[in-house]
Amino acid sequence: MSRPYDTAIIVGSLRAASVNRLAAEALVRIAPPSLAMRFVEIGDLPLYNEDLEESGPPLPWTRFRDELARADAVLFVTPEYNRTVPGALKNAIDVGSRPYGASVWSGKPAAIMTLSPGGIGGFGANHSLRQSLVFLDMPAMQQPEAYVGGAYGLFDDDGAFRSDDTRAFFARFIDAFGNWVERTAAPAARSAS
Repeated sequence: MSRPYDTAIIVGSLRAASVNRLAAEALVRIAPPSLAMRFVEIGDLPLYNEDLEESGPPLPWTRFRDELARADAVLFVTPEYNRTVPGALKNAIDVGSRPYGASVWSGKPAAIMTLSPGGIGGFGANHSLRQSLVFLDMPAMQQPEAYVGGAYGLFDDDGAFRSDDTRAFFARFIDAFGNWVERTAAPAARSAS
């Protein structure tokens, strides 16, 4: 019997009440059974500095790298700050890509959903993150694209979808990601348990 793909979810916003976290939690609830989804937190990561690496990496870096190393795939759910990803997410990318030659990202299928209160739905952050994924050797799902505008009106106070159309869009996205992971994950990623 094969196991579900271990899928790390990284939320780019650090706010406890972030609409991006609500969206990620909603995706977890409707994910296909082929994806075993878990959150990997980035808020405690010290800023990347190679000097810290040389004296023994900080414990949060080690924790983060270990959690990512176990993952078969990665789902990014993030807001857009100043037409790019938030600094905490960029720092997490840097921490995971070092030390040189030991990146925990390499080869892991990825997908990106960006959310914003505005109309363009985090388009700049989505494409900025895609540039990093190319360098990190992470095959990124191309379709369906997920630039989610008007994000503050998508969920009720309990985190449930306010509209069937939104739920259907999220379901198409996460189902497509499940199929993407099936097609692109390393063959050993889903061995018998």
